[in-house]
Amino acid sequence: MTRFLIVPQWQGSPSARGMLLVDGANAIAGDLPRRDTTILDVPLEAGESLDTGVRRLSSLLRVRELMRDSITATDGHLVLVGGDCSVSVFALSALDTSDVAVLWCDAHPDLHTPQSSPSGAFSGMALRAVLGEGEAQLALSPAIAPERVVLLGARSIDEEELDALSGLTALSPHDAQDPAAVAAAVRATGATKVWVHIDVDVIDPGDFEGVSDAAPFGIGTSALVAAIKSVRETMPLAGATIAGFAPRTPADAVQDMGAVLRLIGAVA
Repeated sequence: MTRFLIVPQWQGSPSARGMLLVDGANAIAGDLPRRDTTILDVPLEAGESLDTGVRRLSSLLRVRELMRDSITATDGHLVLVGGDCSVSVFALSALDTSDVAVLWCDAHPDLHTPQSSPSGAFSGMALRAVLGEGEAQLALSPAIAPERVVLLGARSIDEEELDALSGLTALSPHDAQDPAAVAAAVRATGATKVWVHIDVDVIDPGDFEGVSDAAPFGIGTSALVAAIKSVRETMPLAGATIAGFAPRTPADAVQDMGAVLRLIGAVA
């Protein structure tokens, strides 16, 4: 049975339009089976950095605790709907990740630390936190080793992220055209389960418009769906995240919803 946890968190976003993530999460929730869907009551206040260099840290910590309680009580296969990308970090912190790989599908590698981030937004540090690095209050412990992380589709990469990126398996948008190659990269991690994280900005803007920071030359929706299905044929899912949906209007949400539902079908 698939359970959906909706986490309309905006506090980890660097965008001035971060609140649109709330609208995006709620739009997705409206198309999911009500009996299998839980909407988390995320605090709306921005929160404080608490002198850490991570903006809105106090609210992020509160969301993490709420998520842990919900995930602990969840039976069946979990699909998490954000909100910003950092909700994946919080989900993984609630699980036994000792034998879990991570397939991180994102236009941005999210490998900043509080010291390198130009915005202080935690979503840009999310994968670094999965690796156990960055702000200690948010980093996974135990961490997921770099050799168990596959980054797919990243193409907007800051110089400060390159050192951390070099330790990961990184596949380009072009590599996604070969679903078997993506599955082989995940299988090569040696893990027995995989968490699939999808920031919808990994999709080419020609296919998907409802994102805060679009990057050209991304993955087509059909190719991404095929790659994820191939991974699932190789390895069972520990869970999945769909994040980053930020439609500017209800009409824009409708336009992109077909692609969102195809992604949900691939991971649910």
